[in-house]
Amino acid sequence: MTTLAQQVSRVHKGETSAESLVEAALNRIGATQHLNAYLSVLPEYALEKARELDRRRGQGEKLGPLAGVPIAIKDNIVVSSGKTTCASRMLENFRSPYDATVVEKLLAAGAIPVGKTNLDEFAMGSTSETSAFGAPVNPVDSSVIPGGSSGGSAVAVASGSVPVSLGSDTGGSIRQPAACCGVVGMKPTYGRVSRYGLVAYASSLDQIGPFATTVEDAALLLNAIAGHDLRDNTSSVQKVPDFTAKLGEGLKGKSIGVPQGVLRRRTEPRSGIRHPRRAFRLRARRRQDCGDKPSQLEIRRRDLLRHRHCRSFGQPGPL
Repeated sequence: MTTLAQQVSRVHKGETSAESLVEAALNRIGATQHLNAYLSVLPEYALEKARELDRRRGQGEKLGPLAGVPIAIKDNIVVSSGKTTCASRMLENFRSPYDATVVEKLLAAGAIPVGKTNLDEFAMGSTSETSAFGAPVNPVDSSVIPGGSSGGSAVAVASGSVPVSLGSDTGGSIRQPAACCGVVGMKPTYGRVSRYGLVAYASSLDQIGPFATTVEDAALLLNAIAGHDLRDNTSSVQKVPDFTAKLGEGLKGKSIGVPQGVLRRRTEPRSGIRHPRRAFRLRARRRQDCGDKPSQLEIRRRDLLRHRHCRSFGQPGPL
């Protein structure tokens, strides 16, 4: 799978067509159906959009910053081109009459939605196992969860069907599946991205954000979806910076917190990595060799944090 940045560059130079990128994405979606990353696919819509973009390029029109890039959308973000189920039987046949603001922005930038991705039902979970249509499968290690609630969006990127996708994050629902599937994911600052068209879980915490294979791709996607929206009065009026501007600076001289208490635990968690703590320490040493400044820190009363997390999802925990 080529990156978003590479695909955009090739489309702008005329080295490939949007239609060929979309066809490749649809073929890959078909080849990875067993991963259950998608709840619906939009082949006719996506190919129509791709051909329209190719026609505009042929006429010499200026293309957007995401021209021709196939993208997957978490199925709690509404689109007018297909169903939005929130992974629930209650909304199995619901069709929105409008597009979410982020979808409008993606289309304006030239991106092409190819499908809606699996999730925990109504985004209420952290494993994606509560989906009414079956859990997505982690493409890195099928014996472990893909994370949630945006598990399908993480799996879509990790399995190579699309270079980028959108998820939503209330308490870790982008960051955690990104970590589980080995891709880049971030929760933008609250208000940076409009929530208009996102089916609410906890409106004072929900945010839409990117999944990608590289930090550059995540930054390019965030550039396209960020900004004030009159239809969301909690969206920020602050000017949107170029999130790619400082990518070349690296992490040299930056302080990185290393949670010692977690690393001192005697038992290894169940993981696709045989020795996750050993790998973590090795990575920390490599970052230090690159000029980073690891800072040891302690997270007090981790037991209370764990129990509160369990209770927040309705699971037993003494608190």
